[in-house]
Order: sequence, then C-alpha cells, then structure tokens
Amino acid sequence: MLLEEAIRNRRSIGKVKPDPVERALIEQLIEAATWAPNHHGTEPWKFIVMAGDGRQTLGEAYASIAAGSLQDMEGKALEDRLDKERAKALRAPVVIAVVCTPSDSPRVTAIEELAAAHTAVQNLLLTAHALGLGAVWRSGDPMYHPLMHDAFGLSESEKLVALVYIGYPDLVPPAGKRQAAASKTVWLEG
Repeated sequence: MLLEEAIRNRRSIGKVKPDPVERALIEQLIEAATWAPNHHGTEPWKFIVMAGDGRQTLGEAYASIAAGSLQDMEGKALEDRLDKERAKALRAPVVIAVVCTPSDSPRVTAIEELAAAHTAVQNLLLTAHALGLGAVWRSGDPMYHPLMHDAFGLSESEKLVALVYIGYPDLVPPAGKRQAAASKTVWLEG
C-alpha cells in the first residue's frame, strides 16, 4: 500500500469482529509505533496490550470511574449500568493503551514528549490499516481519570494518550472528506 493511499483511506473502525487478532500482527503495530519521530531520541512511549481476559483491567477501570457518579443508583439498575461500563473494554478483541512516559532530561520539553507519543499512535493506526485491521483511537474523560491511571499502574509523570481498539473490520467505512489543504495553508515567502 502506498503511504499517501494509507493516509487518505485510513478511517476509524469502531465496529470489529470478535475474532482474535494474531499476536504477530499486534507486534508489527507496536514496532511501527516505536519508529515515530521523537526529540532527543527519548522514545517516550509504553504500550499495554489487552486481549482476552486481559481487557478486564480496562473494564473494571471504566466501572470504577462510572460508580463515582452513580451514588443515586442501587441494586440491579446499578449492576446493569456497571456491566455496561465493563463491556466497553470488550468492543474489540485487542485494546492497546498507549502511554507517554516522558524523559526527565532537562533538555526535553513535556509537550514534545506528548507529541511524539501521539505520533506513535498515528504510526500504529496507519500500520493497522495497511495490514487490513480495523482500529479506532478512543479517548474521553475516563481515559484521563486518576482511577484509569491507577488501573495501569502509571507513575505520576506518565500520561495515558490513547486507547486503541483493534480487530478485523465488521463494516465498510465511508469515504473521507477534507477541506482543501490550500484553505488551511499560509505561505510566508520573501
């Protein structure tokens, strides 16, 4: 697949089949992610791969976070809601938590470490597309919650930057649309 084709045709695939994804394919995705550009060669990323029952860590974190806002619910209604939260981790056969693990070097700027980790996610997504896998980069408030941070045993300086759900596509994504690059470009020339 040509790079430009992969960039233009990759789409977030939120609906995937429950079929297991071969470990070798997941290893390819992570290997591609580690080739992302990063200032000072810090490689500020870590990948937590959850498959099978390993996704329960994520599901329990979702349930714990939701429970904090459900004090007015009880009994079966509460359990049903918590089960729904746990099920979020089961939307794909593999979920990769991507963590920014910033360097403590005084030469390093924190925002550049985050940018590098986000670039690693993009490499992972493009490689998933090239391999025929469906993937979606999920985030949202629960991802940034301290209980999610604790569920993955992250240090104080580490930040969760993506939950990438991966599987074999169970839909044909619509064609993408973008505004013309010229409408987003300013040229400063002498």
